[in-house]
Amino acid sequence: MIRNWKQWATILLLAFFLVTVSLSTTTLQPVIQEFQAIIEEDPELFMLFTQMFEQLPPTTEYEMDPAGNPQVRDYKHMLQLMNEVLTDAPEFNQTGLVGFPINAILDWPMGTPAGTTAFLNEKVNRQLKKILNQWAVFLGSPDSRYVLNDDPETGWFGRDAMAAMPTFVEDFKCDPDQPYHGFDSWDDFFTREFREGRRPIASPDDDSIISNACESAPYRIARNVQLQDQFWIKEQPYSLSHMLAGDPLTKLFEGGTIYQAFLSALSYHRWHSPVSGTIVKTRLLDGSYYAQALSEGYDPASPNRSQAYITQVASRALIFIEADNPDIGLMCIVFVGMAEVSSNEITVYEGQHVNKGDQLGMFHFGGSTHVLIFRPEVKIDFDMHGQVPGLDAENIPVRSKIATVQGE
Repeated sequence: MIRNWKQWATILLLAFFLVTVSLSTTTLQPVIQEFQAIIEEDPELFMLFTQMFEQLPPTTEYEMDPAGNPQVRDYKHMLQLMNEVLTDAPEFNQTGLVGFPINAILDWPMGTPAGTTAFLNEKVNRQLKKILNQWAVFLGSPDSRYVLNDDPETGWFGRDAMAAMPTFVEDFKCDPDQPYHGFDSWDDFFTREFREGRRPIASPDDDSIISNACESAPYRIARNVQLQDQFWIKEQPYSLSHMLAGDPLTKLFEGGTIYQAFLSALSYHRWHSPVSGTIVKTRLLDGSYYAQALSEGYDPASPNRSQAYITQVASRALIFIEADNPDIGLMCIVFVGMAEVSSNEITVYEGQHVNKGDQLGMFHFGGSTHVLIFRPEVKIDFDMHGQVPGLDAENIPVRSKIATVQGE
């Protein structure tokens, strides 16, 4: 029997020592060892990855990470935890970082001056891509299905998850009578498809109606968008030349209109064409994974508040479509990976004709955001379904009406 506080303290110290020893003796996987070497052999990165933890405010608010775990305090502990994630699938939780175990580790450090610099570094992001791609192999395997269970708090078919997704069985192709509801892997669950008829196409024969490209919540509408702008400041204006990576078609959109919307980890993650038209060009762009705008400070669900900023710097897919409706003409859709989203998969090809509502591709492994870009000549009226765009908006169903284009 434990009789006094000194005995409790001794037990807690012993437990902490055993955990520390366990972490320090764990063999890092090769891809994590490579990351450690990159950090330690580059003087600038060694400084930044040391400072990002030192720069965290010394207040109780940051003693825990946003997912409720003790805050990591140095890069070696960060690497140990990332190493463990590579053979774990995300469990359900009720935080803003559900589905984002690596993001939870890095969330507060991302908001420091050192962190906002380090996570824009090309070498860092090249290695993070390798790490996330390795994790993707596990998430695409049957071994990742263990989290598809009915544990009340952590299972994706448990009490809390089903309260967050109450119409899951009715909405999605699955079989509750089969193990894991019939899903082959975590990724199979994540990229699940709607049952036939659950998301009808808005006015399929009316080319003046633009439908929602994703199951997403409206985040921002911007008009008269500039070719170049200071996207890193508090207002996070869009900078077209950076968003589209200097593509030769960029200048056609100068002064145009942008609509941006957010997908949470609980959302449906396939992309659908908002218009009928022909695929003119597709591009996959490498970029950042854990960058956020320094101007946003410490975001407990970062980079949610930096969504406009990351359209310029994050890994993303560009799809240019020449709409059948000449009042729309050429438009561009930018699908932006956020944090754990390690794969933006395009499933259409240049020259292909798509109908409104047809699939264009999908996100893998996390929450994300996307942008529709229209030329300045397009006269467009948005329908936000009674909402004001912003972080508190709710999902508009995919393939529902989001805008009407006026003719000449």
